[in-house]
Amino acid sequence: MVFETKGIESMQKNIFLKAVLILAVIGASCWYAFPLGKRIKLGLDLKGGMHLVLRVDMSNLTKEQKKEAPERALEKIRNRIDLFGVSEPSIHLQGENQIVVQLPGLTDREAALKLIGETALLEFKLVNTNMQEFSEALKGNIPEGYELRRVDKTQENVLLEKEAVLTGSTLVGANVGFDQSSFGEPYVNIEFNSEGAKKFADITTNNVGGRLAIVLDDKVLSAPRINEPIPSGKGVISGRFSPDEAKGLAIKLKTGALPAPIIIEEERTIGPLLGRDSVNKGISATIFGAVCVFLFMAVYYLLPGIIANIALVLNLLLILAGLGIFGATLTLPGIAGIVLTLGMAVDANVLINERIKEELRLGRPLRMAITNGYGKAFNAIFDSNITTLIAAFLLFQFGTGPIRGFAVTLSIGLLASMFTAVVVTRVIFELLLLNKAIKKLPMFGLIKDTKIDFIAKRKIFFTLSIFTVVLGLFIFFSKGQEMYGIDFAGGQIQEYRMDPVPAVEDIRNSLKEAGLSGSIIQRAKENMQDKAQKLVIIRTHEDAAASVEKNLKNSFPASKIDALRIEHVGPLVGKQLKDKALLALLYSLAGILLYIGFRFKHFDFAFAGIVALFHDVLVTIGFLALTSRTVDLLIVSALLTIAGYSINDTIVIYDRIRELMRFNRKVKLRDAINLAVNQTLTRTVLTTVLTLFVVISLFIFGGEILNDFAFSLLVGFISGIYSTIFIASPLILVLQRRRR
Repeated sequence: MVFETKGIESMQKNIFLKAVLILAVIGASCWYAFPLGKRIKLGLDLKGGMHLVLRVDMSNLTKEQKKEAPERALEKIRNRIDLFGVSEPSIHLQGENQIVVQLPGLTDREAALKLIGETALLEFKLVNTNMQEFSEALKGNIPEGYELRRVDKTQENVLLEKEAVLTGSTLVGANVGFDQSSFGEPYVNIEFNSEGAKKFADITTNNVGGRLAIVLDDKVLSAPRINEPIPSGKGVISGRFSPDEAKGLAIKLKTGALPAPIIIEEERTIGPLLGRDSVNKGISATIFGAVCVFLFMAVYYLLPGIIANIALVLNLLLILAGLGIFGATLTLPGIAGIVLTLGMAVDANVLINERIKEELRLGRPLRMAITNGYGKAFNAIFDSNITTLIAAFLLFQFGTGPIRGFAVTLSIGLLASMFTAVVVTRVIFELLLLNKAIKKLPMFGLIKDTKIDFIAKRKIFFTLSIFTVVLGLFIFFSKGQEMYGIDFAGGQIQEYRMDPVPAVEDIRNSLKEAGLSGSIIQRAKENMQDKAQKLVIIRTHEDAAASVEKNLKNSFPASKIDALRIEHVGPLVGKQLKDKALLALLYSLAGILLYIGFRFKHFDFAFAGIVALFHDVLVTIGFLALTSRTVDLLIVSALLTIAGYSINDTIVIYDRIRELMRFNRKVKLRDAINLAVNQTLTRTVLTTVLTLFVVISLFIFGGEILNDFAFSLLVGFISGIYSTIFIASPLILVLQRRRR
C-alpha cells in the first residue's frame, strides 16, 4: 500500500507539473499573440503597404550594359530587401528601365529608402599624407590626380587619389560587429575573395604608415591608418555608425553595388492585393469551416472531441504567438500553411481517438486504453510531422518569397500541433482520470470492420490515374502561356484616378464580366500625404488597356475616370525565383525520400509515397487546366499544401503496415496492406472530411479571388485520399514483387 500511495503521489506531481507548464505556455502565447493588430504583421495581399517606382539611370552605361542593368538591379534590390528582414515583398520590372517595389506594412520608411536607393559602390583610395601638398590643397591648389574631401562623420579634410586602388566587387562577406573598447560602437567586418585579398595585402604592405580612405557612393566613411600589412583578406569599416546604419551597410556590401544609380520616382501607400472584401470573406469562410469542424468533433467523439477542440484552439494560439515571436509576415500562402497544420492537428487527434476506440473494443480498462491509444498513435504522428517539418525546413532554406512564408507558418504549426495533440490532450485525460471524472468514453463509429480487397483492383486504379494525369498534362501544356497568371507571365499595369472609387470587389466583378478574370486590382494613394485612396492600379494580361478603360466607364458612370499610365510589367516571379523554388522543392522531396526510407527500412515505401505526392499535385494541375483556371502564386501555395497533406496521409497507413508486420512476421505484405488500409479507413475518411469543411466553406463563401485557391485544395485533398488508398499502398507491393 505504501508503494502504491507513493506511485499515485508521483503521478499526481508529474501531471501537476505538466499542467503548470501548459498554463505557462498559454500565458506566454497570449502575451506574444495579442493584440493581434500589433503582434502579427500582415503581407501585401492582406493589408497593403509601401509602393515605390524606381528608375534605373542608364545614361552612363554602354549598349550591352543597358540590356542587363534593370534585371541585375532588380535581383540586387530583392537580395537587399530579403536580408533587411522584410518578408513577402513584391518586386517586378515595369517598362524598359523601371522597377516596382511593394513592401508590406513597413514602419521604418527612411531605412528602406536608403537601403533600396543607394548604389553601394565601395572604393578604397589612398590618402596623400604629404603635409605640404595637403596645405596647398586647402588653399585651393589641388595636385593633379587628387581630390580634397571630408570624412562624413568627423568632417576631417583628406586629400585622396581620384583613382580607387580597390573596389567592393571582390567582397564575399560583410557582417556587423561591436567594438567593446568604444562602448559597443558598431562596425562592419568585410572579407575579400582570393583576388581581392591579394590586392588588399599588396596595398597594405606597400603603404604601412599611410592612410587608406573607405569611400561608399562618393562619401568618405573613414580614413584609417595602415599600421601593418593585412594578408588575411579581412578588414573593418568604422565610421561612428548607429546599429541600423551598420546593418544597412553590411547588407549593401554583401549584396554588391547596383549596376547603375537608382532614382525613386514615386512613393505611395497601397491597399491589399486581395481587396478588403476578399480578406473579410476569406476570414468569415474560414471561421464557418472551423465551427463545422468543432461541432463535428464534439458530436462524433463526444468528450474526446471536446478535448480535441481545446487542443485545436490552443494550436492556433501557439501559431499566432510563433508568428509574433519571429516577426513573420502573415500572407495567404502563410494561411495555407496554417490550414495544413490545423488539418494535421485534427488528424493527430483523430488518430489518437480512433486508437483509444480500438483498445476499448478489445476490452481494455479505460486508463490502459488511453495509454495504449497514445502510445500506438505516436509513431504515425511523429513520422508524419517530422517528414513535413524536414520539407518545410528545406523549403525555407532554399526557397524564397511566398515559399519561405509558407515554410515558416507550416513549421510553427507542426511544432504546435505535436505539443497540443500529444501533450495537452493527454494531460487533460490524466487529470480527468485522476479526479475520477470519467469512467467510460463513449464514441460513435463511422466505418467498422471493413474487409475490402483494395489490392485486387490496383490495375484499374493505376490505369485510371495514369489516364487522368496524362490527359490533364496534355491540356495544361497545349494551352501554353494561357495557363500562367500575371505573377508568372507578366502583362500590363494600368493606373486610373477614379472619383468616387468603387469597391475593389465591384471592379473585379466588372472586369470578370468583360472576360478579364484574374486581374490584380489595388487601391492606392496618389502620394504619401493623401488620406483617401483615389487611384486604382490594375494588372492584366497584355493588350487589355482599351477594354479595361471602356469597361470601367460603362460599369461606373458616376465615377470620374482618368487614365494616368499604361505600361508593360514583367512577372512577379522572375527566372531566379523560379529556379530557387524548383531547387527548394527538389531538396524537400529528397529529404522526404531519405527520412521515409530510413524510418521504414525500405526505399520502396519512400518512392511510393513520392509517386502519390506527385500524383495529387499533377491531378490538381490537370483539373486547373480542364476548368480554365490559371497558375499564380496562390495556386503554388495550394500545391505545396496538397503535397504536405498527401505525404501525411500516406505515412499514417505506412505506420499501420509497419506495425502489423512487426507483430506478425508471418503475415504477407499483400494482407498487411489490405488490413492496414481497412483499419485506418475511418481515420482517412474523417480527416479528409474535416479538412474539407474549411476548404468547401472557402470555395463557396470565400469570394472570387479565393475560389481558384480553394478549388485547388478541394481537388488535391480528394485526390490525396484516393492516392493514399489506391496508389501509394498497392505500389509498395508492386515494387517489392519486381525486386524478386
